[in-house]
Amino acid sequence: MKENTTYLTTRELSIRIKYDERTIRDRLKDSVLIEGVHYIRPFGGRKILYIWEVIEKDMATSSFSSGLTIPMSRGGVCHG
Repeated sequence: MKENTTYLTTRELSIRIKYDERTIRDRLKDSVLIEGVHYIRPFGGRKILYIWEVIEKDMATSSFSSGLTIPMSRGGVCHG
């Protein structure tokens, strides 16, 4: 990652995007937020750190796109 990467815990991310922590863990993680793209597990542990700059960019991109989009496992989208 770049030097200026901001890593956030689930609680910190929930405050920034105004979603409940449980929603992030149960609905967004692994469907919209993809491991290796939007978050990492440092040192192979259980703790998750979210990468703010990637999440912020993808939130803005998806809000400006029109039509139906389906998130893909490597961070791309399928326009359906």
